[in-house]
Amino acid sequence: MNQNASLHYAVIGDLVGSREQPSRTQAQEQLVAALAAVNDRVEAVQPLEPTIGDELQGVYADLHGAAYATVLLRLALPEPMDCRFGIGVGHLEIVGSSAYGLTQDGPAWWSAREAIDAAKAMGRQVPGLRTRIVRPDHEGGDMANAYLLCRDTIVSDFDARQRRIALGVLDGRTLATIADDEGISTSAVSQRHRAGISALVQSIGEVPR
Repeated sequence: MNQNASLHYAVIGDLVGSREQPSRTQAQEQLVAALAAVNDRVEAVQPLEPTIGDELQGVYADLHGAAYATVLLRLALPEPMDCRFGIGVGHLEIVGSSAYGLTQDGPAWWSAREAIDAAKAMGRQVPGLRTRIVRPDHEGGDMANAYLLCRDTIVSDFDARQRRIALGVLDGRTLATIADDEGISTSAVSQRHRAGISALVQSIGEVPR
């Protein structure tokens, strides 16, 4: 793929409240494990990986991949860890290399940075918001951001068990198998599934590619 010509969906993420974690080393290890889980499940142009400090980056070929990866990472992180994201759409350019890998620039990254700054600012009024997208060709309202707001609000209300159940359902596991792993009844899993998880799973399938 010619990364200098193709349109990409760049993702910048950062850990929310990471400085409040009792062990920064453990938090980083948990983040790396969660990133590996996401990268195993979602095809990427550039898999998600940590960069500097609490940030992470990745690149996807379409909106579905970027949106799916961001919600999977939130589900894969152990409670109370969480992540905020900015998705930027546009071209990217490889401008050099460093010890961290290829050095990149371009509108996709500029838009992703703008998007994560917007997510942080808007999160002060809408606490459940975690993800924003900036697409230069979209003036004013963007249905993708409306979707991300509703999706994020659902996931932000999940407890640790609901995160695990949602991740299991997205992996195609049966409710009975999930119940066995959780040590609870299938009906208890089913109740939690109806309380937001089913809507989340259905919405992910509707995100355009």
